[in-house]
Amino acid sequence: MLPPIADNFVAGEDAAAAIDQVRACNEDGVAGICNLLGEHYEKRAPADADTRAYVDLIRDLDDAGVDGCVSVKPSQIGLDVGEDAFRENLATIVEAGQTRDRFVWIDMEDHTTTDVTLDAFEHHARETGGDVGVCVQANLERTREDVERLADLPGKVRFVKGAYDEPPAIAHKGGDAVDRAYRELLEYAFREFDDGVAVGSHDPAMISLARDLHDEYGTDYEVQMLMGVRETAQRDLAAEGVRTYQYVPYGDKWFSYFYRRIRERKSNALFALRAVIGR
Repeated sequence: MLPPIADNFVAGEDAAAAIDQVRACNEDGVAGICNLLGEHYEKRAPADADTRAYVDLIRDLDDAGVDGCVSVKPSQIGLDVGEDAFRENLATIVEAGQTRDRFVWIDMEDHTTTDVTLDAFEHHARETGGDVGVCVQANLERTREDVERLADLPGKVRFVKGAYDEPPAIAHKGGDAVDRAYRELLEYAFREFDDGVAVGSHDPAMISLARDLHDEYGTDYEVQMLMGVRETAQRDLAAEGVRTYQYVPYGDKWFSYFYRRIRERKSNALFALRAVIGR
């Protein structure tokens, strides 16, 4: 069982809890993106096990009739074992998504995984006609060039600021520099993309910019936020007619994820503390 301070950010330890969270989000007009917690498996067995868990999750989401999809980390499904393992397991998950008409997101990890992740996305984007998505990170200097490569592909691209501490030689450092890069990426994407833009941000300024760019270019977009962070804003956006998703993590490897959320921002820690005091 999750302690009260963690269950604001993590749905629970099993898929049923994640589906319950998605169902609750749906009641407020918010869709769900389910992520089974786990990463950096160096053995094939746990990577294969989590792959099977994702296949089961896709089936369960469909059987439950909820508005939700899945998001997977490359290192969770075999990338640290080898590229072949990653590609085989990702293909299995994407095939399950196709069978059940459920979208599959590919998360982005640190800069050492960028090329193989983008290559895998491109392959499946073309094979499925756009039923997969990938995440790109504004803090990496290479991302503008990557986004130009992705512009002509089917599928969706999620734009985030980036949570990994990348080397200064390849990354923008400082909040202002990352914000500037994020704005430039959004402006390019709304101008050049055809299959929509996913704004993965809790920053009101970036969400407002996305709304303005949508008005200017007519490009479809969605906003994606984490479970436990600005949930009132998520409901408000959905009520305004903005396609809104909540990223719903679950699983028994919840501690490291929760710790990262608290470490990232003081506001997250204060939110969690208020939630516990208020119980």
